[in-house]
Order: sequence, then C-alpha cells, then structure tokens
Amino acid sequence: MLNDRLYYADAYCKSFTAQIIKAAQDAEGNHYVVLENTAFYPTGGGQPHDLGTLNGIAVLNVEEVEDEIRHTLAGSLGSSTEVEGIIDWERRFDHMQQHAGQHILSAAFVELFEFPTVSFHLGKEIVSIDLDVEDVSTEQLDTVEKLANDIILENRLIEIKWVTEDELHHYPLRKQLAVTDEIRLVIIPNFDYNGCGGTHPSATGQVSALKILSTEKHRGKVRVHFVCGGRVLQQLQRKNQELAETSRLVSAPDDGVADAVQKLLETNHSLEKSLADAQDALLTFESKALLDQQEQGIVKAFFTDRTVQQLQKLARLLVAEADELIVLLVAENDNRLQFVAARGASVETSMKQVSSAALPLINGKGGGNESFVQGGGERLVTAEQLLTVMEGSR
Repeated sequence: MLNDRLYYADAYCKSFTAQIIKAAQDAEGNHYVVLENTAFYPTGGGQPHDLGTLNGIAVLNVEEVEDEIRHTLAGSLGSSTEVEGIIDWERRFDHMQQHAGQHILSAAFVELFEFPTVSFHLGKEIVSIDLDVEDVSTEQLDTVEKLANDIILENRLIEIKWVTEDELHHYPLRKQLAVTDEIRLVIIPNFDYNGCGGTHPSATGQVSALKILSTEKHRGKVRVHFVCGGRVLQQLQRKNQELAETSRLVSAPDDGVADAVQKLLETNHSLEKSLADAQDALLTFESKALLDQQEQGIVKAFFTDRTVQQLQKLARLLVAEADELIVLLVAENDNRLQFVAARGASVETSMKQVSSAALPLINGKGGGNESFVQGGGERLVTAEQLLTVMEGSR
C-alpha cells in the first residue's frame, strides 16, 4: 500500500531503520538496494528524489522501477541486512516548501482567473509551472502572488486524505486525476483540492513566502518562474549582492542605480553613434585613396583585422564612385580569410565567378549576386594569393 510508505506516513521523518530485501547492481554497475520500507522519496510528479545516507553511504538516486523503490548508492553495503537511513532534511524540507507553494500558486491562478496549470517542474534553484493560457499581465501576476501569500500567512492546515474513486465526487478537485486507485488528495480546506503524490508541510505557514520571479512564452503557454520559503531569501541575497555591486560600479545609491544605468546607456549610445560616424568618414577617405590606386579598372587590397561589414561598406563606396570599377577586398582575421567582390553599374563580369574561384581555396562559404558577393573560410593561403586568384577569375 502506498500510504504505508514512510515518506507518506510522516513527511517529517528524518531517520529510520529498515531491512534490505534486495541488493543488486544496475546496467551501469551502480549498487542499489530495495528496502522493506523507506522514508526516501523517489523522483515523481515533478518533485526530485531525496538524498541522504544508508549506513553512512551516500544515496545518489531514488526511483521507482517495476514497482520497487531503488536506492542507488555511492558504494556497496557489503553483507548488511539492515540499514539506518538518514534523510538530507534541508533538501527534503525545501522540496516540501516548493511543492506546497506550487499547489497554492496554481490554485490562486484558478481561483482568480481560471488559468489551469498543465505542468510543474521543481528545479535546483527555480520552480516553474506552465499555465494553459497565451498571456498573463503584470497586474494578474501581482494579484495572484498576493493571494498566494495571504493563504500562506493564514497558516491553513494542509490535509492528506486517501480516498477511493467513488469518493472523489465529495471534493471539488482542481484538475482531473490520472489514477483510479490509491488516490492521495492534498487539501487546503476551502481553497485547493488536488491529487498529488509529493511531500508537503503540515500547514501553509511553513511555506513561509512565495515570490514570482519572471514569465516566458513556452510552446503556446505561459511559464511562470517562482520560489518559495528559503529560496526567497536566497534570491533576495543574490539580487541584493548584484545591486550592491552595480551601485558601486556606477557610483550611485541603491535607489538611484536605474537612473545611473539609463544615463550610461544613453552616453554609450551617443558614443557608439559618434564612433560609427567617424568610421564611416574614415572609410570614405580610404575609398578615395584606393580609387587613386586603381589599375586597369580594378581596385584590390588586403587588410588585417577588418570585419566583413567594413569590407562591404568600403566596396559599396568604391563602386558608387565609378561605374566601370571592379573591387576585390580581402581581410585576414586570426585564422580566417574573408573577402568581398563588387562591380560598378557598367561592368558585365559576374562576381559569382570570383566567389566560385575563391571559396575552394579557403574551404569557405559565401553568398551574394551577380554584382556583389562575400565569403569567408580558413586561412589556407595568404591574403595576397587569394587576391591573385580572385583577380584572375574575372
């Protein structure tokens, strides 16, 4: 019977003794044992498994396989026939807080807006639920969070009841159940009635607090990220440290950080625009110098540490100045070569044939059209050699 399991009989059980009824190794060679009874919660229902020790040996995983609860261990228990189990209580109670908080939050979404929860994930740092809606407003999130914390502060009892399928009609269940026998209900009277196989505290007050952190769109639904209990303090401490460090960096008090960062962003935007204008002016000047160096209607040049975007701008400036011009530019960056080839409006030569000749030499990829191409690849030849091949292919 499920309700005989120690983690169901007493979620606050921190240690126990039990007989070993099976000791074996899995397909990967990991030692595991099956006990006559256990206080270790196995992974299930969105809640991770418990950790702890059996006879001092670390329990690495707990899962239900073929109707038996396997405790995967860091080593062998030898000839032991009985074990003393000790639960990692900090982890267990954290899971109890998060799982009960999820019940409260999901019920609050239904109570206020009829937004059903369709999935739940209890992560190492953050908890999330997926709501079967396309959007949730900030105002709705604030209202739901307030109701959830009101329920927590009221310290309502959290009741556990084992019922039969025939008894379900007595309870206003929040969602349809997937099981039909050994049905376990987790009940917050006059607020939430839900089938659940997880561990929970005995009263909502032990959840302590609940904070919604963020939301995101996920496969047509809204994923809500939140934390409860001790994790709220952890998040507060982490964010406070980040705020303090940011405050120091921008030389502003905590309540003035946002304004200081906004000013920095505005200044940065202005500097980026000024730099872009200066770079464009330099490229214009450089294009005029290259025009003076053209030979037989061709401008060719190679550079070091130039982006392909800069090559493209320079090429466009050059062909805009001379309709009869062909421009061949190559840049060497670390272990890569990049090139651009462009033609003026009165030139008939296809730049695609330039690209076709250049790309195999550098094991590269490129794109473009008859008038303008670009590409890049490995530095298997020198920039000068690539330019020579490009010029000879036109």
